[in-house]
Amino acid sequence: MADYDPMRQFAELAGDVRDPYPMLAGIRAGTPVLEVHLGAGSRADPKAPRVPSLFTVTSHELVQQVLTDSSRFSSAGNPIGQVMGQSILGMDPPEHLRHRALVARAFRARVLDQWSEEIIGPTVSELIDAFALDGQADLVPQLTFPFPIRVIARILGLPEADWPRFLRLSTELIAMMRNWDRALAAARELRGYFAEIIADRRRHPRDDLVSQLIEAEVDGRRLGDDEIYPFLLLLLPAGAETTYRSSGNLLFGLLSDPRQLAAVRADRDLVAAAIEEALRWETPALTIVRTAASEVELGGVRIPAGGLVTVSLGAANRDPGRYARPDDFDVFREDKRHMSFGDGAHKCLGMHLARLEMRVLLTAVLDRLPGLRLDPAVDDVHIHGLLFRSPPNLPVRFDPVLSGAVRPDAVRSGESGLG
Repeated sequence: MADYDPMRQFAELAGDVRDPYPMLAGIRAGTPVLEVHLGAGSRADPKAPRVPSLFTVTSHELVQQVLTDSSRFSSAGNPIGQVMGQSILGMDPPEHLRHRALVARAFRARVLDQWSEEIIGPTVSELIDAFALDGQADLVPQLTFPFPIRVIARILGLPEADWPRFLRLSTELIAMMRNWDRALAAARELRGYFAEIIADRRRHPRDDLVSQLIEAEVDGRRLGDDEIYPFLLLLLPAGAETTYRSSGNLLFGLLSDPRQLAAVRADRDLVAAAIEEALRWETPALTIVRTAASEVELGGVRIPAGGLVTVSLGAANRDPGRYARPDDFDVFREDKRHMSFGDGAHKCLGMHLARLEMRVLLTAVLDRLPGLRLDPAVDDVHIHGLLFRSPPNLPVRFDPVLSGAVRPDAVRSGESGLG
């Protein structure tokens, strides 16, 4: 596996599409519920589960209908469950609500505050320390990509020596429809590793998320190992994927408009607004999958029982029926509510953690990289992707600040790095 490149894997998974929004707008204008006929030339792994019929939903109104109506549009049967096991992603109410309540205890406000001070902030700082004196960087491989995987690994209490392994396995899990066998092998490997971690935490509890999941109790009931495994399998790639892409999209939006970047730098009350607008403008994961529980009509289109329904969060977030100038990135936009975390019973459990990570990262970038701007020597900085969207690179220039930055190599050699 010496030639395995996680960054390349993520780039390939995203799909080489610069701007899918004109296509999505055309579909939405023609028919907001489109039956998609999958041809033999599909790039999906032929070993992956076959899809009997597929319908794409693109309007804000109908996307919201699907996500908030679990009786007609079920989360059960999601192919992800065949790799990761039965997690809350593949459950419907009331079973979903019971499991979500157990897991949600681990994401309460007090825990998030603790993570912010002890894990998230220091992780951002150590990454920026590595390039703060250079005056230039590529913020994707040097910051946004490693940041969330380090945070998740630390939250789980995993040894630093294991981080590269988990980064590799996470990308293999996420790319399940591209390489089914590799995803299954990655899931087995992670399950075996987590079995050892869970057994250790049951004997010796620590102040980490695995211990909190083991100890979480609602109505006198705790999670068993078979319920903890899928959640951990799901959490790690989710932490590596969504926050990494969201943070890159946020920085790209601001760097592409120096006026808005300056406004956010001057008024930190705009940080939260910038985060929400970035999530709306460039949704990190464009689709969510549901299954028709029975034959149903949606937007005048008949969907057979068992039909796969993919709701396009990206299209919903740019529906002109909901948003004025939907293709513009505008931190001053009044209505920045969006679908990027889903809706209904399955609204993303980790959304508060994702927002917190984005806020801490953006604040650190604004504080520590004065004069931040896109590198003028690079003329093709862009966001791309059809399944997932983010910039593959963010080359920047900034004014290096000597105080408060120490190179890791200088620490190892006993030098300050400031002379």
